[in-house]
Amino acid sequence: MALPIQNRLRSSRSFSKVYRQGRRANSRCLAVKALKNPLPDDGLSNEPSSGICFGVSISRKVHKRAVVRNRIKRQIHAALRTLLPRADGTWWVVINVRTTAIACEYYEFLRELEKLLVELEVLDGH
Repeated sequence: MALPIQNRLRSSRSFSKVYRQGRRANSRCLAVKALKNPLPDDGLSNEPSSGICFGVSISRKVHKRAVVRNRIKRQIHAALRTLLPRADGTWWVVINVRTTAIACEYYEFLRELEKLLVELEVLDGH
């Protein structure tokens, strides 16, 4: 099951803005960029103006088969749905999956996402 539509980062311009202006945190399987209180631009009107939006980016370098990449994305989305109630404020977050994520399972993604999002102050640390 995917993230709710109001919590999805959809446009490539939004992704680019997060890549250019966001803060970065890394772990073994994931790299996360987060941008707090993104100002609305003319081309970004389809993104929600409040709340938190996530985007997940996974390259063919991670695995050549789409089935494997989609499984990883589903596990990350499930972990994000678990963490969503703890999110506070308006954030745009882009999650890049690293090649080492092939060996990770759901609970590793959950643990790494929680650690990285607390480090970036997207989630409350308590």
